[in-house]
Amino acid sequence: MEKDRKWLIVTFDSTTDAMRMEKEAKAAGLPGRIIPLPTQISAGCGLSWRADPDDKERLESFMKERGIDHSRLVIIDAPLRRR
Repeated sequence: MEKDRKWLIVTFDSTTDAMRMEKEAKAAGLPGRIIPLPTQISAGCGLSWRADPDDKERLESFMKERGIDHSRLVIIDAPLRRR
């Protein structure tokens, strides 16, 4: 059974920014991962960064320090899928 939970979604204007976020966040050990842009959000490059909403301030600071451009940060309710 899938359970809804909240996710922080970071959207980007370009694929380059999304890929840079993935590379630098992984190197820094930040939580989250690249995902296709959720259907609830209709803007951006088609890729987004998904993380726990509790990490919002940490991720905003990280992107600002490294000059990683993003469009917006959105918190959505989405099913939690187990692999």
